[in-house]
Amino acid sequence: MCEGVTVPTAHADTESANRRALTPEEITVTDPKVTRRAIGAAAIGNVTEWFDFGVFANLTPVLTAVFFTGASETVGTIGTLGLFAVAFLVRPLGGMFFGPLGDRIGRTKVLSLTVIMMAIGTFIIAFIPGYETWGPAAPLLMLLARLVQGFSTGGEYGGAMTFIAEYAPDKKRGFLGSWLEFGTLTGYLLGGVAGLVIQLPGVMSHDDLLSWGWRIPFLISGPIGIIGLYLRLKLEDTPAFQAVVAESEGREGNQTLKEIRKIFVKYWRPMLICMGLVLVFNVVNYMLTTYMLEYIGKFAPSVSATWAQLLEIAVLALGMVLITFVGRLSDRIGRKPVMYFGCAMLVALGVPSVLLIQQNTLLSVFLGLVLMSLMLLCFNSTVPSTLPALFPTEIRYGGLSIAFNISVSLFGGTTAFFNALLVEGTGDINVPGYYLMAAGAIGAVACWFAAESAGRPLPGSAPAVESKEEARELARSTQR
Repeated sequence: MCEGVTVPTAHADTESANRRALTPEEITVTDPKVTRRAIGAAAIGNVTEWFDFGVFANLTPVLTAVFFTGASETVGTIGTLGLFAVAFLVRPLGGMFFGPLGDRIGRTKVLSLTVIMMAIGTFIIAFIPGYETWGPAAPLLMLLARLVQGFSTGGEYGGAMTFIAEYAPDKKRGFLGSWLEFGTLTGYLLGGVAGLVIQLPGVMSHDDLLSWGWRIPFLISGPIGIIGLYLRLKLEDTPAFQAVVAESEGREGNQTLKEIRKIFVKYWRPMLICMGLVLVFNVVNYMLTTYMLEYIGKFAPSVSATWAQLLEIAVLALGMVLITFVGRLSDRIGRKPVMYFGCAMLVALGVPSVLLIQQNTLLSVFLGLVLMSLMLLCFNSTVPSTLPALFPTEIRYGGLSIAFNISVSLFGGTTAFFNALLVEGTGDINVPGYYLMAAGAIGAVACWFAAESAGRPLPGSAPAVESKEEARELARSTQR
């Protein structure tokens, strides 16, 4: 039994819970202290994952010089972005492996495994020799490390969303879920700062940077992963999962293939909705956090690489300040209005945000990045609470992990790679703006078909509140 949590002996799906009278014992009461610990334990995985991404994005020119020595600037950059993107190819496999496993043995156990795998995958990058030492084997080893990261991440994000959503009371799920993406922004910002500091003039020579300096940020991931593992091992599983376990005792275990088939056959509609929302969320995410530094370097050359990194760090910090307020707003007015507004911004302001960057001044580049940050804010504040509500408890981790990672593999992690190719191939430097517009249109369609989940119990779970008084009041309201 979770400390400070009342787990109902039986639970109904959302619709039946809304139709019939409930007793206080059928309502989950969560301890705010336990919920806060659960959020911290889940968010630390995102810090670990995105610290690596932040370092990778900010060190792209350095990694290109280390692992693609002698290649042209364009070929080397595309090769480095390809190494970034290729990890996403195995994310669906990670989702198919870890997701159903998390539905079977528990969220906490699987999330403990994924966070340490992610940390190891990042940590070993620090020890890979460069191209001048090992030749083609060097980028191949980097590829192997990125595959380890991608496989573990396939089970990380969907599980972290599930973990927070199942611990959060219904009325605060948007606010509490937004802290998961606060962890994302924290990790990316810290990675960006680490990547920036080692490249500052006077910190070390260029030769030292290429030889050993670039390895320092990757070494930091080890301690972060250990902290994440400690926090996760200290928590018991979510009350929703415990209730499912109590009801399913005696059922046959280890049916991963059957579970995956059930997810695709029975829950294809929420899978498609999930993939559409993930597409728009992650296209904006990776456009801002991964591709824009490269884009600014080419098409706003008067803004130095150092200033570009500082501006990106600034807009990420702005997102950190605002994200939980927008998450709380979604609890009050609904998730869908916030996401619709984000889609409208993408369609209307996708190209203008890119045109601002092309004006080649510090202010215009900053304003262009701020626009993209505000677009992203509409999704990273709401998606962590929206997606878990698409699936019932018994297949939530699996369904969410598989749909999320298929979409992010196809459309999110490849954003930087494909934009670089399209800009180079077409000669049209407005391609990123068109890309954002298309993502906004697809996101609006997915949002149209998604049900509003703000303030409502998760499917397959009992209503969740913060106190016994709230439970009694809710029970009385259903009996009237």
